[in-house]
Amino acid sequence: MRMKACNHTTLELLPVRKQTLRCRHCHLTLSATDLQDGFCPECFDVSGTKRYDFDEVNMEQEPVARYRCEKCGVIVESR
Repeated sequence: MRMKACNHTTLELLPVRKQTLRCRHCHLTLSATDLQDGFCPECFDVSGTKRYDFDEVNMEQEPVARYRCEKCGVIVESR
């Protein structure tokens, strides 16, 4: 099966990622602003345990603009 080529002419700018945290237990990733109560919501939902152990996910040092093609869904990065 042959795919048609897409010229990526209809691009949507994706928002810049915020500070991201990863739970050390279940590995859920979420933004620091979404961590409202300070504990991992996934661990709490599954086991009822409030876990507060998170690691920061390294963000790229160089600013990158990211776009998604509205026709084919590919992500295009511009540095």
